[in-house]
Amino acid sequence: MSVIEFRSVCKTYDRRRVIDDLSLKIEAKERVVLFGPSGCGKSTVLHLIAGFIVPDKGDILINGELVATAKKNIREAGQRGVGMVFQDLALWPHMTVAENVEFGLKAKRVPEKQCKQRVKEIIDLVGLSDYLNASPGELSGGQQQRVALARTLVVAPAIVLMDEPLSTLDEALNVQLRHEILRLYNELNFTLVYVTHNRDEAESLGTRTIYLRQGRIDSALGIVGRVHFEY
Repeated sequence: MSVIEFRSVCKTYDRRRVIDDLSLKIEAKERVVLFGPSGCGKSTVLHLIAGFIVPDKGDILINGELVATAKKNIREAGQRGVGMVFQDLALWPHMTVAENVEFGLKAKRVPEKQCKQRVKEIIDLVGLSDYLNASPGELSGGQQQRVALARTLVVAPAIVLMDEPLSTLDEALNVQLRHEILRLYNELNFTLVYVTHNRDEAESLGTRTIYLRQGRIDSALGIVGRVHFEY
C-alpha cells in the first residue's frame, strides 16, 4: 500500500493551474525528490500532502485513507502524521532552541517529563546539546537548520516533507547537511519527500526523482531512479 497517493489532483491559483491532473504514488520509507524549474508545482505538492491547502479536484490519500478531496480537507494538517521543514526555517526568535523544538510536543499535550526527555534525545541526535538555551539568533545557519530538523522530527512523523531547506547554505555546509539528513533518515525510518532545484541535492538525497513541469509529471522524463540529470 502506498503511503502517499494523488489521484488526478488539480490546484489553481489566480486562474493559473499550478497542479494539473497529477497522479502519483509514494511508498513507505522512500526518499522521493520533487525536481523541476521554479513554478512547476513542487512546493504546492508538499502543501497538499501536509494539508495546508486543499485540492480543487481529485483525491489525496495517506496510508490508504482519504485525507482530502475536492475543496475539502477530511483530515486536517495536524492529523496526518506529517512533519515539514520549511525553506525559511520558521524558527521563533524569542524562544530558545529547546522551546522551539518542544513546541510541537506541547501542542499535542505530551506530558512534561516525556516532553523534556524527547527533546533531549532529538537535540542530542542533531548534535546541539550544548545549545539548548541559546536563541536562534545566536546560532550559525547550519545550526539553525539542525534546530528546524529537530523541531520537525521530535514528534516522530511517519512522513517528513522538506521544502528546499538547504537553498541558502554555502556548498560545504550544504553537503554536510545532506549527510545529516541521510543519517537521520536511516536512524528514524521515515518517508522523505524533498523539494529542490539543486541537481546535486537531488542526486544525493533521492532514491527516486519525480520531474515536474507545469504541474504535471514531465512526459519525457517521468519517474526515474538515481540518474544524472540531462536538463
